[in-house]
Amino acid sequence: MNGMIDVNEIPVFLINGFLESGKTSFIAYTLSEEYFHIEGGTLLIVCEEGEVEYDKKLLKREDVTRIDIDSKEELTKERFEELNALYKPERVLIEYNGMWGDPGELEYPESWVLYQQLTLIDGTTVGTYLNNMKALMGPMLKNSELCIVNRCDGKTDQELIDYKRKLRPMLISGSTVVMENKYGEIELETLDEELPYDVKQTVIKIGNDDYGIWFIDAKDYPQRYMGKSVEFTAQVMKPKGLKKSEFIPVRMVMTCCEADMQPLGYIAYYKDIDAFNDGDWVKITAAFTLEDRTEYHGEGPYLKVESIVRTGAVETVAGF
Repeated sequence: MNGMIDVNEIPVFLINGFLESGKTSFIAYTLSEEYFHIEGGTLLIVCEEGEVEYDKKLLKREDVTRIDIDSKEELTKERFEELNALYKPERVLIEYNGMWGDPGELEYPESWVLYQQLTLIDGTTVGTYLNNMKALMGPMLKNSELCIVNRCDGKTDQELIDYKRKLRPMLISGSTVVMENKYGEIELETLDEELPYDVKQTVIKIGNDDYGIWFIDAKDYPQRYMGKSVEFTAQVMKPKGLKKSEFIPVRMVMTCCEADMQPLGYIAYYKDIDAFNDGDWVKITAAFTLEDRTEYHGEGPYLKVESIVRTGAVETVAGF
């Protein structure tokens, strides 16, 4: 989400998801909430026809103009400019069809600014999506700041934790995954015994296959690792902008499909890191701490390396 909305900008809220994921119900509920009221008109661009219909009285009361779009080819900058000139909205809501590919490809008029993108997923089918449709989910999720998995009634905590673990890496850094049932948000916390490594040890040994799981868990529950050390194998990466003697030990992690691999790692400190080159494979043992960094946009994991040795390359692709 951007910061405060500039008076000269028209904020765009993009609500993304597959058919029947609850987008219409979510938008209708949000429009009726006091905090979402504005003075001026709202342009609602609807990209699919679902089972749930918008209440015409609600749209009239909230000064909402609905425009239906039949294909992604219609979502052009020129079309948006026509709608902007015709309706002069104070804000824009886009109910986007997740099957249309990456919404990040959309081009907006200069005055339109994407303020927030969120994705809704039906909890009754999320397991099937993750097993069979990851290649479609990746583009849908990659720029979302919030993912809401609704209709999770009847799912066990372990199932929901597994879904969350697989969804988080597909979203942008700092994003949130929320699980909901008919009563609202479900509070979840991974139990120690549910992790594939032993967090009760003074030195927590992260297996090659488990790096992705550790990366997400360390971000979500850093208190689990405070006062301990972690041991894992990774590659040395020395991006510009870090402080002296800092580097990032990274592993390539498959977030949604083999074509979408990302290097993931946390900032680390080792006084003699200059003896190592970019790309070197190393096994490190590092004390886990937290540090406020601009790279994290706040506080995040910081690794103080206690030992580091060169190793051979690791063939295994880390995942979730």
